[in-house]
Amino acid sequence: MVFRRGSSQLWCGPGRGSGCTGTLGKLRAALLLVSLLWGAQGTASTNLSTALGHPGPLPGGRYLSIGDGSVVEFEFPENSEGIIVISSQYQGLSNGSGPSPTLRVTSLDTEVLIIQNVSAITWGIGGSFVVSIHSGLPGIAPLHIQLVDPHEGPPMLIEERRDFCIKVSPAEDTPTTAGADLTHFSENPILYLLLPLIFVNKCSFGCKVELQVLKGFLQSPQPMLLGLLGQFLVMPFYAFLMAKVFMLPKALALGLIITCSSPGGGGSYLFSLLLGGDVTLAISMTFISTVAATGFLPLSSAIYSHLLSIHETLHVPISKILGSLLFIAIPIIVGVLIKSKLPKLSQLLLQVIKPFSFVLLLGGLFLAYRMGIFILAGVRLPIVLVGLTVPLVGLLVGYCLATCLKLPVAQRRTVSIEVGVQNSLLALAMLQLSLRRLQADYASQAPFLVALSGTSEMLALVIGHSIYSSLCPGP
Repeated sequence: MVFRRGSSQLWCGPGRGSGCTGTLGKLRAALLLVSLLWGAQGTASTNLSTALGHPGPLPGGRYLSIGDGSVVEFEFPENSEGIIVISSQYQGLSNGSGPSPTLRVTSLDTEVLIIQNVSAITWGIGGSFVVSIHSGLPGIAPLHIQLVDPHEGPPMLIEERRDFCIKVSPAEDTPTTAGADLTHFSENPILYLLLPLIFVNKCSFGCKVELQVLKGFLQSPQPMLLGLLGQFLVMPFYAFLMAKVFMLPKALALGLIITCSSPGGGGSYLFSLLLGGDVTLAISMTFISTVAATGFLPLSSAIYSHLLSIHETLHVPISKILGSLLFIAIPIIVGVLIKSKLPKLSQLLLQVIKPFSFVLLLGGLFLAYRMGIFILAGVRLPIVLVGLTVPLVGLLVGYCLATCLKLPVAQRRTVSIEVGVQNSLLALAMLQLSLRRLQADYASQAPFLVALSGTSEMLALVIGHSIYSSLCPGP
């Protein structure tokens, strides 16, 4: 099949996701025929130039062209293999004395396009180069093309082009199993089954809130400021450094940074309860960081998108953030009212808070695994390693910051947990709203890995803390 844009032509061969038909051999045969016609035109032009006494460069100083030379941007479908032909009118291409000039072709965005091979077709004093390509994510990949004559010592650069580019177009957005799972992550039936349990558990946390302690935090907000510092400054910067160290692709790097910029993980005050933290502080920090995310999350995303040279418009899911705030505030307020008006019911809720929390922890782990299993099928080792370190680094950063201010042990644990637990659902929603399907699915590996790693690691800490508390009970 031939894909056309203006007068340009691209040949698409068999490949994953390709809509092209016919074998690659037939395509190459057709390619040679067309190339011969282009070469003949180029030879006639060159001979005319020589006959007129102008053996030097062609008019305009250009030897290389694709198609008839009138178009410099060429369309190609995503996730396909194919070939393009670059014609050359350089006279030294086959003069019978030594090696012919060579063509170097480099894709300046390897996530969008990969150059697999370049081979030459020569005759007379004209010729062409066949460039085998493989397209990946939708986008535009500029080409860096160099025509080099090896006769000279050292080899002489004849012509250099940077104006050609390949535009990889997305395939039809037919929902895949993974794409459907990702799009409806927050609408999964399992989550709806857990919602009543989550609401009751949050009411129980409301019964744990101490209003006098809460007023004290509002007057001395140092722990909350530490949480904002760790969540919106240190963690995104750590994600950016890891993306550079492991040379992660742009989409995956963006997914990791957005995940590390998304605070207020739903299980943070749950973990504070199970690990001996300050529950009132945990609820306050989660609420404040979620409010702050409406401003800091777009700012952080814009800064790091610029550093990564990503130009997509990022959409912050304000409705989901507001929904999270309401889902935190309403049951907590109900719990506070129950504590003041119905003390017996409050005592009952406090008795079930820990077993309910543990069940929710296991349910969250199962849900994250259930939703992420498809997209994580082809995950690579570097992002796995980074995903495993994100919660641990967050815990360490939060604890060190709290230790520097000499906060009580319970508050140190809470600050540590608040920085270490990320809101992967918020990051996932932002990626799905902002990127094309293939890019969004690829970038979503990061929030899924962080969610699985964080929940698993926190579960291990909870079990270890329970064992330690039972063996070495405190005073």
